[in-house]
Amino acid sequence: MSGNGEKMATHDLSLRFLRSARWEARIVTINRCVIAGWTGRDRGALEAHIAELEKIGVSRPASVPIFYRVSASRLSTAETIEVIGKSSSGEVEFLLLQSGGRLWVGVGSDHTDREAEAIGVTLSKQMCDKPIASEFWAYDDVKEHWDDLILRAYAVNDGNRVLYQEGALSAIRPPEELIALYAAGGMLSDGTLMFCGTLAVHGEIRSAQGLELELSDPRLRRSIRKTYQVEQLPVLG
Repeated sequence: MSGNGEKMATHDLSLRFLRSARWEARIVTINRCVIAGWTGRDRGALEAHIAELEKIGVSRPASVPIFYRVSASRLSTAETIEVIGKSSSGEVEFLLLQSGGRLWVGVGSDHTDREAEAIGVTLSKQMCDKPIASEFWAYDDVKEHWDDLILRAYAVNDGNRVLYQEGALSAIRPPEELIALYAAGGMLSDGTLMFCGTLAVHGEIRSAQGLELELSDPRLRRSIRKTYQVEQLPVLG
């Protein structure tokens, strides 16, 4: 499944890229945003996440992994997103971005309307903006110690910061495998950004006033972080 060759809307983002200890800032045109779901390597952990979603009315996926498409315009580096009501929540994911002939790694949140998700996952994915950090690392710089990278998310409510998700990327299918399952030829087309799956939460899936995301590299002692606030719009009918 690739979708290569489709006509599509594009979305420009101002991003920063780190490769071999050198930063580069540029405007990147995103023409395809993909949400990879149910990407865990461990079947038990995968079942745990599916069970979490079943508790809130979300049906099991037709296949695992599965690849949803959302509008590239849903990607946002802003500090605040607006959502409808109180039924949405975020989840930390690593990102893959093919840009300038190179694969890059970042972090973002597949923020999703959980009430709509019980109706249809594709519908729910399109309803919320997807916050992402503006910084990316070259995949080549982390490839050899990929499984050591750590994803974390903290839920923030009324100033209280609580660990919401945490785990190593060894729990999620590696980039080459996800790309091969999605893209013909085993390579993402330039301008494609992919969310690559998440980890089980501590406690229950729940909304928060804000979320802090982190992709940590303990080997190179660095992190990509993204913090965003959630503004809930009233539901009047």
